[in-house]
Amino acid sequence: MCERATVVSTVNVNGVRAAARKGFVEWLGTTSADVVCLQETRAVWEQVPAAAVPHGWHVTLAPAATPGRAGVALYSRREPVAVRIGFGSQEFDAAGRYVEADFADVTVGSLYLPSGEVGTVRQEEKERFMAEFLAYLQRAQRRAADQGREFVVCGDWNIAHREVDLRNWRNNRRSSGFLPEERAWLSRVFDEVGLVDVVRSLYPDVEGPYSWWSYRGRAFDNDTGWRIDYQVASAGLAARARDAWVERAPSHAERWSDHAPVTVRYVGVATDGGSADNGRG
Repeated sequence: MCERATVVSTVNVNGVRAAARKGFVEWLGTTSADVVCLQETRAVWEQVPAAAVPHGWHVTLAPAATPGRAGVALYSRREPVAVRIGFGSQEFDAAGRYVEADFADVTVGSLYLPSGEVGTVRQEEKERFMAEFLAYLQRAQRRAADQGREFVVCGDWNIAHREVDLRNWRNNRRSSGFLPEERAWLSRVFDEVGLVDVVRSLYPDVEGPYSWWSYRGRAFDNDTGWRIDYQVASAGLAARARDAWVERAPSHAERWSDHAPVTVRYVGVATDGGSADNGRG
């Protein structure tokens, strides 16, 4: 008998319209995931191709107020119990940066943390977001626990936490995404809030596995990547993770985003009130 399981996947699609033309629709048709978190959708509902919302999926889209910017989405095979867009931030709730949904056993969030750029207002924006979001993570985890749910935030965190998460770390010590203060902030997410980097907990000694490669040069072919896409979960949910994988495209030409999906299988977790036996035990 198969052990009941829930599979969660996350990917920055780098524009859902472009991704739909390049292979996202085909990937969605074959994925084993029960919940899929998207980032950088860059579209309002009227712009999303019909093929990118296939029958059988419940979809929540949270676009940015600024056209063509950011945007997050959450796809699920089961209808959520509740959905929330934003995290109570006056500055960021209309920026297409966060959406979350409650299911039977788990609350799942899709996050697109600002990328930043050293010495610019973009980096200042990123720092403000991190300060607000850290406080929210503490509240959200407590709320989920009070409701009897585990908690996971999936998405593009735009920070490589450790040297092992970035191939060319020596040359990026002063780059946004690998700044000491950003890495220290992510450590606070783990050490103070008590959330767990699921992939790293499963594979503590593995270099990477990377989830983003620049389109410039031969970064993808040489696997000169960054691990910035995470599933960050409550300790109870992380303990239920059995395996995880990065769905790296076979070749540069077959990529449909500059990111690859990061997928985790959690056992003993249901999205439908207790019958998550999906035959993937």
